[in-house]
Amino acid sequence: MTRKELALRHTTSFAGVRVTHRSPLNFDQVLANLRARVGETTLTNIAALGAEPGSIEAFEEKVQKYIGDSGFMLFAEMNHGAWIAKYGIQRRLLRWIFGNPVIAITMMRRDQTAGLFVPVELLLAEDDDATTCSVTYVVPSTLIAIGDDAELLAAAKALDAKVEALIASCVGRTSESSS
Repeated sequence: MTRKELALRHTTSFAGVRVTHRSPLNFDQVLANLRARVGETTLTNIAALGAEPGSIEAFEEKVQKYIGDSGFMLFAEMNHGAWIAKYGIQRRLLRWIFGNPVIAITMMRRDQTAGLFVPVELLLAEDDDATTCSVTYVVPSTLIAIGDDAELLAAAKALDAKVEALIASCVGRTSESSS
């Protein structure tokens, strides 16, 4: 490729699908359910583990200790509720960034731009009545698999199913009963 070809800008339009699970459970209960099912570490820790010498198997074994029974780990939590109160919005609102590098690689080896959307995110929002809440996320495959790569789509859909199962179980319903 020439330098001019390398400097070209390319755009691709696509549409994500946002899902919101309304829960009869309160914010604290849904958050406790999420914490019980999702392990925890930091992105910095995962990068450090990846930089250590050793095999893929050794890396995956080290990562495994941070993974919850959902197959995911929490990397970061942003407490939007802490700062939106300054603007008169009295609501608990948490954004989570969570995932699993062993799942992510199934997509990133097919298309490195999948790294824009893994790890995935969710937003836990307390409702106005403070007795119920909702969890919102964007279906990963609608962001990741925007071409004709069947293997990428299959891997992204497997991630979709895992995210949906986690959230459905934490809001007090099964994925089969949600709509």
